[in-house]
Amino acid sequence: MSKPLLVLGNKRYSSWSLRGYLALKFAGLDFEQTVIPLFQEDTHARMKALGPNAPARVPMLIQGDHVVWDTTSLMEFAAENSKLGDLWPTDMFERAHARSICAEMHSGFVALREHIPMNLSRKDPYEDQPEDVRTDIDRILEVWTDCRKKYKESGPYLFGKLSMADAAFAPVVARFKSRSIPVDDISKAYMESIWALPAFAEWREDASNEKWIIDQ
Repeated sequence: MSKPLLVLGNKRYSSWSLRGYLALKFAGLDFEQTVIPLFQEDTHARMKALGPNAPARVPMLIQGDHVVWDTTSLMEFAAENSKLGDLWPTDMFERAHARSICAEMHSGFVALREHIPMNLSRKDPYEDQPEDVRTDIDRILEVWTDCRKKYKESGPYLFGKLSMADAAFAPVVARFKSRSIPVDDISKAYMESIWALPAFAEWREDASNEKWIIDQ
């Protein structure tokens, strides 16, 4: 059987693509990848050509006639097929906790997304943020510090061991770094652990070599 194909948007900007990519990497799954630049005249057509029965969105995993889209579905697919062990906590309440914060990340933090989009080429000094953005930032830091205090004995990630929760929040690390968002020591240590992940380093290297620029 041929390798599945992971369809991605620009690695410099596409936070949802990063989540799907990390999910598959964390699971040790082998896949091919292709990047379709966003906001181009042919973006929609190229996506539909690869996944005609799926919405024209990234990330999208294609295996023969099968298509998995939406980052949450990709995360579940990767966890179910992981070659590197459990990617959700094994305790049912810890697992529910992890899924809860992933769902919150998936559906929330609208102000943060609008005002601080992911841009791996950006590194600005800190500026005061609007109140709604500050509220989102504070909530994310609350999530991180709560997890790290509870699960710190098991490792450096949100639930100690690497999990899908870390894939969900990895783009936020990039957003915070791009605008020099001040964080507490616990969150800073967590951010550095995520930043140092080999899969994330590979992604950033690819992003730095992209020729496409989106005027934000």
